[in-house]
Amino acid sequence: MSDYNLDEVKEMAGDDEEFMLTVVETFLEEIPPDVEAMQEAIDNDNPTLAYQYAHKMKPNLQLFGLELMDQIKVIEAWSKQGKRSDEVPEAAGKISKKVNEAAIALKKDFNLE
Repeated sequence: MSDYNLDEVKEMAGDDEEFMLTVVETFLEEIPPDVEAMQEAIDNDNPTLAYQYAHKMKPNLQLFGLELMDQIKVIEAWSKQGKRSDEVPEAAGKISKKVNEAAIALKKDFNLE
């Protein structure tokens, strides 16, 4: 299985290669640092900040077919209701791992080294 899925990006871009590249570059510029900031907020036991980053990333994670909504929901539940806190480290780890793998694959596939 691929680390990402560009079907929705292609649909949004209408096969405009330049626009697709822009979307990919924006993802690479914004999402890995957001994941890092979210992880830092979790490490510092700051659910509000963790939620802001998790929520902000959601559309991009969906756009690239990363299937991390379950993990995002864990972080949102922890932030909003103080629930599922025991699941947060694992969820955050999955998000980090998947985003990093997708970023590496996207850079390679779009020659953005």
